[in-house]
Amino acid sequence: MLRTNADRLIRQPVVGEPDHPRVGGQPYRVGPDGSLHIVPGLGGITYNVRVGDPCLGWAADHLEPAVSLKNSDNDRNGALNLYACVGNQAAVLDGDAKGAVGVVTGKHGGIEHVMIDFPEDVLRKLKYGEVIQVESWGLGLELPDAPQVRVQNLDPDLLQRLGLELTDGSLRVPVAHVVPAAMMGSGLGAQDTHRGDYDIQLFDAQMVQQHGLEGLRLGDLAAITDADHSYGRVYRTGAISVGIISHGACVGAGHGPGVTTLFTSAEGHIEPVVDAQANLADILGLRTTPTPA
Repeated sequence: MLRTNADRLIRQPVVGEPDHPRVGGQPYRVGPDGSLHIVPGLGGITYNVRVGDPCLGWAADHLEPAVSLKNSDNDRNGALNLYACVGNQAAVLDGDAKGAVGVVTGKHGGIEHVMIDFPEDVLRKLKYGEVIQVESWGLGLELPDAPQVRVQNLDPDLLQRLGLELTDGSLRVPVAHVVPAAMMGSGLGAQDTHRGDYDIQLFDAQMVQQHGLEGLRLGDLAAITDADHSYGRVYRTGAISVGIISHGACVGAGHGPGVTTLFTSAEGHIEPVVDAQANLADILGLRTTPTPA
């Protein structure tokens, strides 16, 4: 057990509703090669895609697994996105699925969604307009014995289940993938990383193969080298950040699978340890059948 300040953190409920899929002024999405695509995009209740499923290969753009949660009031939605942490429990408050409990799996900037995972039988009972309440807990989480590692967007109970190890002030973190900062795109330069995500660009086939990213899964933990997320997202030599893959691959230039930050160290006091099972679905046992490779 790592020492934390979890006993001093505030627990508060924040609420939202499943957000209906969005379509802009025209349905086409333009790829960096000029190709045109008409595919499902942001938002919705997605019956057949959850954490643990492949990130690539879907006929979709910015695919968000399971439930895309949003509050129709902008101020309250800001609080939902700030307070909710990966691993928090989320309960359905009304409708046919009332009483079902899911888990927060990531955040998506721009659209300002919080993703919630439920079993498929629950997903099929959910309706737009029904209320889901997240028991937010984790904002302000710290590791007193690793002061050069900042923790963000992470439920304290989930932190203790990640298989972390502390050695001489550095944190060893199991990750499914290690990604160079050169591949990062949309979201770079954000002023804080307690909300939203930023994207891994997958348009360079050589880089994808070199770093083994063909097998990216939703819910994977991924380390990003030379990336400092202490006070926003910047390139910094020797820094390292770890996040969770929150949404799927993308069509548009500069975009790709989204990463929601969990840990960052400007001084490089994080050591990624590659483990193919470093995925939220495997860590929390969210799937009753084995997740796809």
